[in-house]
Amino acid sequence: MDLNIPEKLYYNIGEISKAFNIKPSLLRFWEKEFEILAPKKNFKGTRKYSSVDIKNIKLIYDLVKVKGFKIEGAKKKLQSSKNIIQVVKKLEKIKENLINIEKEL
Repeated sequence: MDLNIPEKLYYNIGEISKAFNIKPSLLRFWEKEFEILAPKKNFKGTRKYSSVDIKNIKLIYDLVKVKGFKIEGAKKKLQSSKNIIQVVKKLEKIKENLINIEKEL
């Protein structure tokens, strides 16, 4: 999905909903359902979406709107992906430690 939004630090809910062609209420619903989506809010409660939030919205959008996952299925898929990423990071750290040990020998 190619988004047509300018590069900046934060985006408001209107900009995001327009870029993804979804209603702001759907974004607010996704915030409640998916813990990976938690935009910052200013003192008035206005949501400010970062580039990380946009990447997470893309993931959710792809699972729910493109691939047709139900909310619970999308949550499980995201959790599974998160677990895989954690395992890969741990393995990379172990590999780094083994390389360091090998250098010391």
